[in-house]
Amino acid sequence: MDAPSKTPSKYLIQIEASAEYVAAQSEPDEGRYVFAYRIRIRNAGQAPARLLSRHWIITDADSQQQEVKGDGVVGEKPLIQPGEHYEYSSGCSIPTPLGTMRGSYRMEAEDGTLFDAEIPEFMLSGPRLLH
Repeated sequence: MDAPSKTPSKYLIQIEASAEYVAAQSEPDEGRYVFAYRIRIRNAGQAPARLLSRHWIITDADSQQQEVKGDGVVGEKPLIQPGEHYEYSSGCSIPTPLGTMRGSYRMEAEDGTLFDAEIPEFMLSGPRLLH
């Protein structure tokens, strides 16, 4: 028997992420590697949900972590209807050419229910590191 889900299927948010190295903004000689990332948030549940806040954990190749918390994303708190999606792009910098990002979004369903949507871990990879 499957374990019960942490989030009822009424509130189901699917998140896809991708990242790319931004050479033009990076300064490897000074330990600054810049990455642009794109997030796609899909409401696969049955109720409209608003993204209230974000919590990121960014880990570099030396296992040093940065935590980023804040309201909304890129200045917005989007309301995502069932079957619809919201996409945005942002960026970060780390002191190593390799790292990861993961985290969660705090969501609020139309009925006032608060829940977290997990952001699966994804890679930050500088030039010539991964193919």
